[in-house]
This record gives sequence, C-alpha cells and structure tokens, in this order.
Amino acid sequence: MNKLSKNKPLIHPHCKIENSKFNKYVEIGEHSIILNSNFDDYSYCARYCDIANTEIKKFSNIASFARIGPTDHPMEKASLHHFLYRSNDYWDEKKIDEQFFEKRFSRKTIIGHDTWIGHGAIIKPEIVIGDGAIVGAGSVVTKNVEDYTIVAGNPAKIIRRRFADKVAMHLSDIQWWNWSHEDIGSALDDFRNLSIEDFVEKYK
Repeated sequence: MNKLSKNKPLIHPHCKIENSKFNKYVEIGEHSIILNSNFDDYSYCARYCDIANTEIKKFSNIASFARIGPTDHPMEKASLHHFLYRSNDYWDEKKIDEQFFEKRFSRKTIIGHDTWIGHGAIIKPEIVIGDGAIVGAGSVVTKNVEDYTIVAGNPAKIIRRRFADKVAMHLSDIQWWNWSHEDIGSALDDFRNLSIEDFVEKYK
C-alpha cells in the first residue's frame, strides 16, 4: 500500500502533470490532470480532477471530478476555436500564440488553507477561495468565496457561515495549518474531541 510522504508526492496512475510543484504529504488521485499549479503541504485531489493555473494552499481537500481554473476560449475574436492559438497543430509552418498562453497561465486561481471542494465543482479562473471555505458538490464558482463560508449552486451562492465570526477570526489568527507536523500530531486529540469553541479558546 502506498503511503503519504514528506519527501515526494503520492501520484496515482494515469495522471498528466505539467509544470507543477508538490510539497509535503500531497496526494494526486488517478487520472487527474494538473497543469501549471502548486500544491502546498497536506493538500490532495481525488480521482479525475482537472486543475490548471492554480495555487492550492495547505490541507485542501479536493473531491473527485473537480475542475479548477478551466481555460477560456477567445470570445472576442472572429472564432472561438483553438486553431487560433494552437495553430501548429493544424499548419506545420504556423506557431502557437505565445501571448495568448502567457495570459492564460497568468490567470491564477487561489484555493485557501483547509478548504473542501466538493465532487464535480467548477471554480473559474482568477477566483479566490478563502481559508476554511466549503464549495458544495456540483457548484459553479464565479465569484470569490470568503473565509469559513459554505457556498453551493450554479452560480454558487453563500449558504451559511461555518462558524460565528469571532470563532472564525480566532481560527484565522491561530493558523494551525502552519504548525509543525509534530505539533499537529500532538494536538490530534484536541482536533478530534474539542468543540470548535473549546479548540479556539485553548489555542488562541
């Protein structure tokens, strides 16, 4: 059985990965496509995810079939088709449109610490998903999502906040996701057993 490691990512079979970086204890589910993206410590995606041009912070939980940072077509041009920018696929003497790809790669999506992206969710380019936020399954996110909020729907809208504002503020101040691996392990019983109010009271 494969195990997570601080030394190299656990990448399951049949993935396509280009120009991406993975930190400690990262896992990439089988048949996922990861392009021009970075996964910080402990973050993972499940099967068949398609992630492009995205910065994923620590402890992010990305369910299967999520699509993050999907690329757009040039709506303002005479044609939408990718012969405009992947021109060398159609004519030997033509080159790709480097300016188009540079702009596409620069449109970064940000997924915050300790987030949960539900099954089949779509998050558009240049969106920021705040720390502790949850995106419901099948949602289409077209606007930024605040810290510790739950959004769902197409387009995604706020369902509710996860915690009271004061609790969310204390969690943001605690930043437990920046603790050492050893300190998180030592506090495991508290993560499991304390109420959120008792947790922030103990560690704030």
